[in-house]
Amino acid sequence: MSRDLDKLSINAIRVLSADAIEKSKSGHPGLPLGAATMAFTLWAKMNHNGKNPNWDNRDRFVLSAGHGSMLEYSLLHLFGYGLTIEDIKNFRQVGSLTPGHPEYGHTKGVEITTGPLGQGICNAVGMAIAEAHLAEKFNKPDFNVVDHHTYAIVGDGCLMEGISGEASSLAGTLGLGKLVVLYDSNNISIEGNTDIAFREDVAKRYEAYGWQVLKVADGNDIEAIESAFEEAKKESSKPSIIIVKNQIGFGCPAKQGKPSAHGEPLGAENVTAMKENLGWKVEPAFYVPDEVYSNMNEYIERGMEKEEAWNNLFKAYEEAYPELAKEYIKWINGELDKELLLNNEEFWNFDKSMATRESSGIVINRLANIIPNLIGGSADLAPSNKTYMAGKGYFSAEDRSGQNLHFGVREHAMAAIANGIYAHGGLKVFCSTFFVFSDYMKGAMRLSSLMKLPVAYVLTHDSIGVGEDGPTHQPIEQLAVLRSMPNMAVFRPSDSKETAAAWYYAMTNGTTPTSLVLTRQKLPLYDGCAKRALKGGYILRDCKKENPDVLLMASGSEVELIYKAAEELEVKGIAARVISIPSFEVFEAQDEAYKESVIPRNIRARVAVEALTSFGWHKYIGIDGEIISLDTFGASGNAEALFEQFGFTVENVVEKAVAVVNKGIEVSYKN
Repeated sequence: MSRDLDKLSINAIRVLSADAIEKSKSGHPGLPLGAATMAFTLWAKMNHNGKNPNWDNRDRFVLSAGHGSMLEYSLLHLFGYGLTIEDIKNFRQVGSLTPGHPEYGHTKGVEITTGPLGQGICNAVGMAIAEAHLAEKFNKPDFNVVDHHTYAIVGDGCLMEGISGEASSLAGTLGLGKLVVLYDSNNISIEGNTDIAFREDVAKRYEAYGWQVLKVADGNDIEAIESAFEEAKKESSKPSIIIVKNQIGFGCPAKQGKPSAHGEPLGAENVTAMKENLGWKVEPAFYVPDEVYSNMNEYIERGMEKEEAWNNLFKAYEEAYPELAKEYIKWINGELDKELLLNNEEFWNFDKSMATRESSGIVINRLANIIPNLIGGSADLAPSNKTYMAGKGYFSAEDRSGQNLHFGVREHAMAAIANGIYAHGGLKVFCSTFFVFSDYMKGAMRLSSLMKLPVAYVLTHDSIGVGEDGPTHQPIEQLAVLRSMPNMAVFRPSDSKETAAAWYYAMTNGTTPTSLVLTRQKLPLYDGCAKRALKGGYILRDCKKENPDVLLMASGSEVELIYKAAEELEVKGIAARVISIPSFEVFEAQDEAYKESVIPRNIRARVAVEALTSFGWHKYIGIDGEIISLDTFGASGNAEALFEQFGFTVENVVEKAVAVVNKGIEVSYKN
């Protein structure tokens, strides 16, 4: 490894990035060209092994400015992660390993899906939290089996986004000393110089957050960047941000330092000019000199040696602390005995009526005693969300062992941090707020779903049952929004046992985030519903007739209404089937025979009841059914009075049921 060969390797990143973007006729060359030196220098210093991207103790790298994805792909190629030149040639093509933005679980070495600006730095905060918690649990004198850093590259856009401020403030409060952020400070955004909208002193802001602030005046000064890395790693009590002054599009004479370098190909002539300027061979495209690969092989071998040293350390750890080593492996592998949990009678047992937020709190504490690597918290609402795990302590700058997290009033960052905690590996995670504030979390929840990260979202105060707080705090459209999200399981349980089922699904499914939508008001307890709720929808109470006259469907608190309505309809001689559908997504995943057994096609008289928007229920009620819902905003007032005002009463359900049954009789008579 020589300095000249390192500089050649850095230019290889620039050339590969420019060629890939030019061939694709799409992409963002500015960041890869401008940040190539600091990124290469970081990767050359990081502990990682391209031959085993999943090595437990690797340093984590997050490209928060995910639009610069070709920077990461070039690094993955050069550092031996198995990404080939052919993969790079297929940048942004359907089915390629080099999509437009880095995708977790798709390309080896990509730690997290990034692109929506600001998310990545929050993910990095989550990863640093996970590292600190695991280190406190498993490290012993002379056995630092969990000992790595989390690095993130951010741009001006990431730091403009409010979410980054939320996460950075929390990171400073928590004193996450193994978090290092590299700020690609090039003063350019799509619309022009950042002065048009972003004139703050970022260094002072981060000093105020409690970070160590380091500066590199020239982004191509390898020695200065290396020195800043060393300073950052020495600081153990606070996170570090290294502000590196780069030029967007560096190396391309016509584009360097200009907004046009950001988000469009350089153009064939400019690519040629860039190569000539860098002293690079113009043809063929994607050319990388052999000496670059020889240089990189030394870095790759060094990474393999680092993992081998760690493997030897862990073997000694297994001998010295065998039980702890077994637990470590279990945590890292995400092992959980599903059958043991499914057959745990205490987990499913409840003996009285209560709000589902309260039963959720009970379940969380039961889970905390069964799943020792459960960690989570609330956006300053734990007493209301019922998310506190008793006796498990609070994670803080002073105590890394705590399993409860104080996120503060930071919903957006909270969800993104939770994604980072889970993606790091070794922990199961939940976060919580009022359901209406899931609006603030949606960007990160969408990424949970996209990445298939089974984060649990505890969302309480689920309807106009919030009461006097009024329409600002009463969710209406949020349930439909989450139900419309691909790969998000949404449970709105009707009682404590369904709440336990929702938590069981959240902890065991492995590939799907789960939103638990919970009540503030007390709900009754039903017989025999617990494990049947794992099918997403089921018959809670059936009629005596083989074919019911009407199907009554609901979720959550409104199941009580249809249950009581069925009893009154029976007195009127109308046979009603009561169907609880706590989760549309899970019910839809069942086979057709089961769904037909619950909601037969031949029974067209149907009533659905839910104290939120009607959107989504139409697929279940058909053309002859009725929906009692709330397609307006709520109002401030006593919850019971509001339910009556908006028609969520047993009497209204009975009236609608009689009407749809009579309509069906009229149609049959006419036919």
